[in-house]
Amino acid sequence: MKIFLNIIWVLFGGFMIALEYLISSLLMMITIIGIPFGLQTFKLAALALWPFGSQIVDNGWPSGCLAGIMNVIWWFLGGFAIALSHLAWGIFFSITIIGLPFGMQHFKLMRLALFPFGNKVE
Repeated sequence: MKIFLNIIWVLFGGFMIALEYLISSLLMMITIIGIPFGLQTFKLAALALWPFGSQIVDNGWPSGCLAGIMNVIWWFLGGFAIALSHLAWGIFFSITIIGLPFGMQHFKLMRLALFPFGNKVE
């Protein structure tokens, strides 16, 4: 069932979301300062491409001071806007029973979009 839902997800927008994350990740990696942020966007791209069956593992707040600061910077520079878009899509898909699994995947993406440092996708 997960494979079937993932195929539907990819066909009806998941590929475009993953492609957007991939392009933005590559653009962020142009500068040395943007490399850590680009790596976090790769996490979002991987989860956006094949979300059903993937889990976000919370490693807790990052132990290093730099990772915590980067989470805050991420939140202000784009993470909040990405999370709002996933919230809107999640609410939209959750209106019907058929769209509820897809809405739940957007809520999962929203969680990772807010604070990607300290989380990993399995």
